[in-house]
Amino acid sequence: MIRIIYVAVMAGILSIIGIPLQWISVKLQLPSRRWIPLLFHKICAHLFGLRVTVRGAPARERPLLLVANHSSWLDITTLTSIVPVVFVAKSEIAGWPLFGLFAKLQRSVFVDRSRRQATGDVNRTIAGRLAEGDPVVLFGEGKASDGNRVLPFRTALLGALREALGDGGHGFVQPVSIAYTRLHGLPMGRQHRPQAAWYGGMSLLPHLLGVIREGALDVVVTFGVPIEVEPGVDRKALARATEDAVRRMTVAALSGRDFAVSAPVSTAVSLAGESR
Repeated sequence: MIRIIYVAVMAGILSIIGIPLQWISVKLQLPSRRWIPLLFHKICAHLFGLRVTVRGAPARERPLLLVANHSSWLDITTLTSIVPVVFVAKSEIAGWPLFGLFAKLQRSVFVDRSRRQATGDVNRTIAGRLAEGDPVVLFGEGKASDGNRVLPFRTALLGALREALGDGGHGFVQPVSIAYTRLHGLPMGRQHRPQAAWYGGMSLLPHLLGVIREGALDVVVTFGVPIEVEPGVDRKALARATEDAVRRMTVAALSGRDFAVSAPVSTAVSLAGESR
């Protein structure tokens, strides 16, 4: 209980200071709109007891779409503590108390899954973020898994990169793996993965309090080799390439093995010709 109170008080102070500063930064389009969330989540990661191990590195090339697996709300803090990013999130999150505000202040792009015709508008919004130089994170599975596996990737929103490329130029897609591996320094195992994973019908508040109470979570984030794409990208081939890379990196992290990040992930994959 003492730990929960301490984390709540510190997070409250951090929010009281950070929210107005970020609101001003976003409204005035200041450079600080990128590094304030980075600092905020670095501190939150420390408060939650997250120990983040990074393998590889975020690509420097732009425009850059990061395609990652997803198993927890902790993924947001984990990734933003490493690199300033913009997330693609489901529209329901925008209405959540406090968390919705955080997502908006981080300039998240909200997707209404009940309106398939809205995909074009969402893609144009994502393309705008990419064109501004912001790395955009897309959770390829479209929903959270149990953390023990990587679900099949969806292809629809990968079209955002095509929007950003226009009729010329090229962009980059980088596979990213997020794997929660240890609890209190011991291998987590399948049965303890829900300590970190938040999925299905799990309630947020009990899970949040559980994470704060336990702390001491190890998470391995692996950045794969970026895939260079051109305007005629085949979304299905691109989704298969990123899914395969993310799955291999995740399996390696969960099993405690190193992954050869320097090795090509999918440079030989044919990405020409749009699949419909």
